Amino acid sequence: MRPLYGLILAGGASKRMGTDKAALAYHGRPQLQAAFDVLSPLVEKCFVSVRADQTEDPLRAAFPQIVDSVEIDGPAAGLLSAHQACPDVAWLVLACDLPMLNRGTLENLIARREATDVAVAYRSEHDGLPEPLCAIWEPKALDRLEQQVLDGRTCPRKLLINSPTRLLEPHARGALDNINTPGEREDAARRLEHPTGVPMIRLTLEYFAQLRELAGTREQSLETAFATVGPLYEELRETYAFPFEASKLRVAINGDFAPWTQPLKDGDHIVFIPPVTGG
Repeated sequence: MRPLYGLILAGGASKRMGTDKAALAYHGRPQLQAAFDVLSPLVEKCFVSVRADQTEDPLRAAFPQIVDSVEIDGPAAGLLSAHQACPDVAWLVLACDLPMLNRGTLENLIARREATDVAVAYRSEHDGLPEPLCAIWEPKALDRLEQQVLDGRTCPRKLLINSPTRLLEPHARGALDNINTPGEREDAARRLEHPTGVPMIRLTLEYFAQLRELAGTREQSLETAFATVGPLYEELRETYAFPFEASKLRVAINGDFAPWTQPLKDGDHIVFIPPVTGG
């Protein structure tokens, strides 16, 4: 696979917030520093994307920079400028306004990457569409984005929608929530008061057959930050050494069979049903 570099998009004007989003402190340090700290250990090199008039900004000047060389508005300018600077690498791209983001979300994104991918992205919890600003953009995807921009369309999300993007289910609830307004900032600060930094929900789990034997109980109650049942089962599988892949099970949520991608909500009752054996 191509080398993987990191790019944090910090060139926005923050008009809705009314102050520089990169400088807001959610974790005791500016959000740009927090994003760089979580991303940089996971990639070969890491850069901050800035406009030409931001290069001397005291916050941004502390980081390796890629200055916008493409004269368009929006995040596509940062993406294509990075591609022009290093055309033979893939970029793990992050917006700088994701204070709920955790390392596990990025590690899962990287782990699911394959050499044949055009791009790897999470499915939005809110509308089910690709999240372009926490995604791995391979050179092929950026070549396509460049052509799309030449055709007058600058939206990175539309490129991922119209490409064979590897779409992943959300790894943790709220991890990719953009914080764009003062009201959202206040809500994020309240959520971050929780030890996990993400909203938790309480679920009731029920096991049958071999799963019940390995878990040592038929029913349990737990709190989780996972957004869908798929990642939750993988964690349970590791905890209890369940032998079955998720594809071999059926799952029911509140009495109805459900897809592994169905969003979870507080109070859900989940039943894991292993394959039937015997004659």
